[in-house]
Amino acid sequence: MTTPTERNRLDEEESPYLRQHADNPVNWQPWDERALETAREQDKPIFLSIGYSACHWCHVMEEESFADEEVAELLNEEFVPIKVDREERPDVDSIYMTVCQLVSGGGGWPLSAWLTPEGKPFYVGTYFPKHSKRGQPGFLDLLEGLADSWETDREEIENRADEWTAAARDQLEETPDSVGAAEPPSSDVLERAADAALRSADRQNGGFGSGGPKFPQPARLRVLARAYDRTGRDKYREVLEGSLTAMIESGLYDHVGGGFHRYCVDADWTVPHFEKMLYDNAEIPRALLAGYRLTGDERYADAVRETLEFVSRELTHDEGGFFSTLDAQSEDPETGEREEGAFFVWTPDEVRAAVEDDLDADLFCARYDITESGNFEGQSQPNLAASISELADRFDLEEREVEERLESAREKLFEAREERPRPNRDEKVLAGWNGLMISTCAEAALALGEDRYTGMAVDALEFVRDRLWDADKGRLSRRYKDVSEPRSEARETESHGGDVAVDGYLEDYAFLARGALGCYEATGEVDHLAFALELARGIEAEFYDAERETLYFTPESGESLVTRPQELTDQSTPAAAGVAVETLLALEGFAGEDDEFEGIAASVLGTHAGRLESNSLQHVTLCLAADRLESGALEITVAADELPDEWREAFGSRYLPDRQFALRPPTAEGLEEWLDRLGLADAPPIWAGREARDGEPTLYVCRNRTCSPPTHDVEEALDWLAEPETGGELDDGDVPF
Repeated sequence: MTTPTERNRLDEEESPYLRQHADNPVNWQPWDERALETAREQDKPIFLSIGYSACHWCHVMEEESFADEEVAELLNEEFVPIKVDREERPDVDSIYMTVCQLVSGGGGWPLSAWLTPEGKPFYVGTYFPKHSKRGQPGFLDLLEGLADSWETDREEIENRADEWTAAARDQLEETPDSVGAAEPPSSDVLERAADAALRSADRQNGGFGSGGPKFPQPARLRVLARAYDRTGRDKYREVLEGSLTAMIESGLYDHVGGGFHRYCVDADWTVPHFEKMLYDNAEIPRALLAGYRLTGDERYADAVRETLEFVSRELTHDEGGFFSTLDAQSEDPETGEREEGAFFVWTPDEVRAAVEDDLDADLFCARYDITESGNFEGQSQPNLAASISELADRFDLEEREVEERLESAREKLFEAREERPRPNRDEKVLAGWNGLMISTCAEAALALGEDRYTGMAVDALEFVRDRLWDADKGRLSRRYKDVSEPRSEARETESHGGDVAVDGYLEDYAFLARGALGCYEATGEVDHLAFALELARGIEAEFYDAERETLYFTPESGESLVTRPQELTDQSTPAAAGVAVETLLALEGFAGEDDEFEGIAASVLGTHAGRLESNSLQHVTLCLAADRLESGALEITVAADELPDEWREAFGSRYLPDRQFALRPPTAEGLEEWLDRLGLADAPPIWAGREARDGEPTLYVCRNRTCSPPTHDVEEALDWLAEPETGGELDDGDVPF
């Protein structure tokens, strides 16, 4: 009988990243019980390689080492080689990346880790060349040395593995000794976080940090926006606007086709790392919408529109869900060589050939800094270099003509670019990442008044719900992928024939719950609210530890790893615990008598109050959640069959970061039907006693346990909201709750 490790098993997987390695001579195994059991039975160390499909250095290491017969022979003989897609298994990635950062002070992908058969790490690193160079150890030498040490220094290796595993547990799993006694963070948590963001800001180039690489950091921009709105201090607005403007004018932004790249490699945002991730193209537009609502700067709104157009065009499944990534590299069909950025960069001659009008080409090159010398390996990644007025003066044209000519050139360049070899697309649909984009589409629909974004949000939510939500068990799976080829062992959904894998993590439940709540706000459809409540109850059941008063990243019923991580810090995506707490607080107004949403949120914030107060910059999303707990929500309850367009525009276009839209049926009879659909015995506080008056749509605006008089006039409600202390004392027309 053959063992799993006698062949490469990645052809059985649907992850595009894993399938990229299915033809390697390395006998790769997926992270599953068969592979782990084989390591234990054979008493072999595990070589764990973690990456993702759009990762440039993952491709490099594959070409240099994993496609090499000499390397493969050594790996297959001495180790159990396991390949993990970090986007499918963020729990596995979190554990071993934490060890890498603790041991080496840095991290990245590909992540390379050597583990005992029990999964405990004893050597970690990132990319290794096949042979040593520039002081970096060679992969072959490492394999030989570690294989020898496994035989000769086993006790030392196992002692180190125990120490590193204990350090990872301390970092990821443990909670303060004061659990149960701590209070939520102090009331200045918002300004504390905003001031920390100011201290890290690059005032010259925008963004954060004085050098490269430059990452977008949208959570920090959101905290600056809220702090500016709360205090009116110009210093917060200046950094917010400077950063947003830098990102939409720079190489981070795709000026030809819309959307944002992952990050820029330099301090002034010129050259990006060219991959495009779904989560960046969700979270950056959320920050832009905040900037647009605060400042009215149409450039921010335009960037949101163009980004959502890119997502609709290039990252959307035919039936509505959102795909994960576009690769940084394109493959030359003649040579088979992969080249980073080839799809996106230009030379002046390429611009002229595509545009076919010398003046239009010259305008475009001047506008976007397309030069003979280039800024990326002899070619140019477009960056905004000249204003419309400057170009009008230089070329002796009217500004309107400059704009028209530039748009004509952009359209022709887009058409020409479509003929180039395209970057690979990772077509797995992740529940959590879809939740991020669903939230942004729903928010864009309200802020920009465009119903097509509502359609994008609802279609994606229904796609994910149909394929990844098990209503009978109340369980969410993480990943769906159309099956690439028929397989007898495919884990197919009954109705859609796709491959479903991995139990959902906290980020999947939390991000998707926030997205479902956003769809309810944008549409008034109660079924979206019902789904959000189901997901919130799943958070309580699977991720909340009542004894430790914290939220874990992995489900209680899920796979047992060497440690159970929490996700409290903002990374490439917002902290799962922070979004979960924010969403539980937002849903408190709709909760049933058995739900403990606010109590859970408060206890989690109390448990981690010390982290927020000592290191707020790393916990911005949790700080925003703490501020919501402290300040309370702005409840906008509408008793009507549907939200009037004028009211939607009036509130949706304003910066109201803790706003909660709550449409309800106009009559008590209609509300009873909704309560049945939600499984609630009584009307929740946000709806109770707030019926339509005089047979017309009626508006209630409430904050700090005080509500405006019921009104049919949105301007009256806005005037009440603008008064100091939001309304003052109750009078006979006010409705307490």
